[in-house]
Amino acid sequence: MAGNKAVVYSKPGSVEVRNTDYPELVLKDGPGVNPLNVGRKCEHGVILKVVTTNICGSDQHMVRGRTTAPSGLILGHEITGEVIEVGRDVEFIKKGDLVSVPFNIACGRCRSCKERNTNVCLNVNPDRPGSAYGYVDMGGWVGGQSEYVMVPYADFQLLKFPDKEKAMEKILDLTMLSDIFPTGYHGAVSAGVRPGSTVYVAGAGPVGLAAAHSAQLLGAAVVIVGDLNAERLAQAKSFGCETVNLRENSDLAGQIDQILGLPEVDSAIDCVGFEAHGHGKAHGEAPATVLNSIMEVTRAGGSLGIPGLYVTGDPGAVDEDSKIGTLKIRFGLGWAKSHTFVTGQTPVMKYNRDLMMAILSGRAQIAKAVNATLISLDNAPQAYEDFDRGVSRKFVIDPHGLVK
Repeated sequence: MAGNKAVVYSKPGSVEVRNTDYPELVLKDGPGVNPLNVGRKCEHGVILKVVTTNICGSDQHMVRGRTTAPSGLILGHEITGEVIEVGRDVEFIKKGDLVSVPFNIACGRCRSCKERNTNVCLNVNPDRPGSAYGYVDMGGWVGGQSEYVMVPYADFQLLKFPDKEKAMEKILDLTMLSDIFPTGYHGAVSAGVRPGSTVYVAGAGPVGLAAAHSAQLLGAAVVIVGDLNAERLAQAKSFGCETVNLRENSDLAGQIDQILGLPEVDSAIDCVGFEAHGHGKAHGEAPATVLNSIMEVTRAGGSLGIPGLYVTGDPGAVDEDSKIGTLKIRFGLGWAKSHTFVTGQTPVMKYNRDLMMAILSGRAQIAKAVNATLISLDNAPQAYEDFDRGVSRKFVIDPHGLVK
């Protein structure tokens, strides 16, 4: 039996690379696995040899100790791999296929899945709708920052690349299809971005950069990206975005006015989430800052896309309300301006095939936009530290050294 190595959350601020069990087509007991999911047979699943797997900002929330993630949880929900074993009930996916794995785990059978809301599948998480690999309170499906991983419901979920050789030539782009690119794109679509529109993207981390690139693909006339981190803003500027530095100047509307000639945009996208900080040099954590600021600067009748993560449990929050996801939001302002809000996990399968074609045709340059940076599995702990310090990189783990 082959071995397996994986990136494991050990304690707040720390991840380790550990030897772990080789996956089987069954969900076994382990850290974070819901007791009602233990022993769940997955003959509809496959075993993947992981080709690439990415570090996500959502992983960082857990690693910082800002969730109830248990020690020993195997991380990783952004997975691309080669099929090396198929379950008895798998009909269309074959050994040798190179596939992208949507981070949402979805059965394909329930009402939500049939309505294309694969982000809130009703059958994969006993606690609540929706699930993901290697994530707290998501049912306990084992993460993919590893050498090998099991993926259930393979025929329904997996996106097969049509030409394996050509896919490997663009693998740093295609690896973004599991989460970050569809998530950024969903934020832009949810915000109503269209040809000629003006867009504000809050946050220049990888998802914010993906949202900005997505807005460009959708035809936005001007994309403005705001952040407190000058290095990340420089990355946004590198592919044609306007930028506002909210550490140096806390007046967001005023900075937008200087760019557009009026202090508002047609659409706004929150790519920060619940660890948001206030603006200015003396900023501190203020989790409702981004939500309130995008309502302020979005025109009446505009839309807000909110792919940034918000949680129901945050033990490290700044106040008791925020610890249970209760934030002081100016909802009356949003109501008065007739804003449309779209929140929640991204239904990756709505977008990943189209975005794959945009990559393969050369239309989308997502790896360049997010500064994809290849690392080995053993270098993952250092990459987590670097990412936490705010470097402007999207770290892509290559567990087997397969990427040229």
